[in-house]
Amino acid sequence: MNFNLYGYGPPDRRRWIVADLGVTFGGQDTPGVDVILPDPAFIEEHADDILGIVLTHAHEDHIGAVAWLWPRLRAPLYATPFTAFLLREKLRERNLEDEVELNVVPLGGRIVLGPFDVEMVTLTHSIPEPNGLVIRTPLGVVLHTGDWKIDPAPLLGEVTDAATLRTLGDEGVLAMVCDSTNVFVDGRAGSEADVREELVKVIAAQTGRVAVACFASNVARMETAIHAGRAAGRKICLVGRSMIRMAAAARHVGMDVDSQGFISEAQASHMPPDQVLLLCTGSQGEPRAALSRIADGSHPHIRLGAGDSVIFSSRVIPGNDIAIRNMQDRLAERGVRLITDHEHPGIHVSGHPCRDELADMYAWARPKIAVPTHGERRHLLEHAAFARDLQVPQTVAPRNGDMVRLAPGRAAVIDEVPAGRIHLDAGFMTPEDGEPLRERRHAASSGVLHVALALDGRGRIASGPQVRAVGLPGDPERPLEDLLDDLADAAEAAVRRLDGDQREIDGEVEAAMSRALKKAAQRIWGRRPVVQATLLRL
Repeated sequence: MNFNLYGYGPPDRRRWIVADLGVTFGGQDTPGVDVILPDPAFIEEHADDILGIVLTHAHEDHIGAVAWLWPRLRAPLYATPFTAFLLREKLRERNLEDEVELNVVPLGGRIVLGPFDVEMVTLTHSIPEPNGLVIRTPLGVVLHTGDWKIDPAPLLGEVTDAATLRTLGDEGVLAMVCDSTNVFVDGRAGSEADVREELVKVIAAQTGRVAVACFASNVARMETAIHAGRAAGRKICLVGRSMIRMAAAARHVGMDVDSQGFISEAQASHMPPDQVLLLCTGSQGEPRAALSRIADGSHPHIRLGAGDSVIFSSRVIPGNDIAIRNMQDRLAERGVRLITDHEHPGIHVSGHPCRDELADMYAWARPKIAVPTHGERRHLLEHAAFARDLQVPQTVAPRNGDMVRLAPGRAAVIDEVPAGRIHLDAGFMTPEDGEPLRERRHAASSGVLHVALALDGRGRIASGPQVRAVGLPGDPERPLEDLLDDLADAAEAAVRRLDGDQREIDGEVEAAMSRALKKAAQRIWGRRPVVQATLLRL
């Protein structure tokens, strides 16, 4: 997630701007949680002092939380045209499009928000219109890079505005808050032009249906795959809503990614295999994305099998390894040939700067303070060490929630504010330590027992206890049914030990059965499952 706050002024009169408001995605440790939002509790208390939310680019980890959290912040939004187009869709889905002030800023534009004079500087990345933010204040200039790389031939969009960055360095940069993703990688990330050359060769060598899996937001990669497919004489089919949405956004800002038009999924299903290229969402193994449904054989139109190929023109995001491997195994089981950047390194390049690009950026901007961001802890520490090697006078590698004073005086962490997470769980925003997720994790590891009992009007057992289990094993020597009978006996014994007054209290009866089942389950399975007790009075 990217959620950065810049404040100016003394605490009682401080004004703020927000740079980006993104999401991350759930994993195996958050079962059932698809999206995770940053918790805005700290800045929400100062919502009246937020002058604007400025978005650097349209990746989900930079804009994905806007529509969910805007009602708690209620500040104007500022974005360049491509990002603004996608933001409008997100706001419309939440019925906020008529309520939110969304300001479209031209490329290279400037906005003045109180003491902040913010200039958009054009960079290159794996999505159209990535911007660094030049934040001018009376105490100095901060360069907030957002996500970036240096691509001399990005194919779509402009090259990095090195001239503006050099001029900024001459003006004087107090601090640079900079992307750390590839700080351990020597050299340069590589150019989209090189990917196009390699994809043209790889696709031309295939004989069956070809599917290219990439991030839908990487419009340059989308255009590269389209070009390579057409060079091989293939018609292009976009498979997945995100692909269609991104193509529409690109057209909206004048990017020509479909000059010859696309065929539908139904048309693609009836064409000769060597005449079709499928551009698919789902490169990360997302279960509901197009490629996963193709791998499962559940897609309504597209089938892949022996003689067909899937080209993964994307990186593996850490944490998605298992999902991707499982999906690739399902494709391989169908006879599909898998082509990844391990076998063909040129079919993907990163959108983030490697060490030589970082060195260029520091040479251009010449900041007095380096503040690494966008990476794991080890990335930030390595970036800080690299900046010191480049003779940057001061470095601060903050943790989530750290408040860093950039001026006046030396840069330092001066406070820590709440910086938690909010889970988007079945459409509800819940705290990361909420009871539902704790119970779900507990149930996933230890199983569930349900016990039901009926008492008559005099507190005598009329029926039960009956015990049911979810996720708990038995075997031929100890069938589950027999084990559940043992549990029922334990629950009944616990109820019979209660005196008459205790049996009059529902909670006492249910708690007694729950304790008995947990103790018995510990003895039988060596674990304490979730226990649900139900009491019925006749």
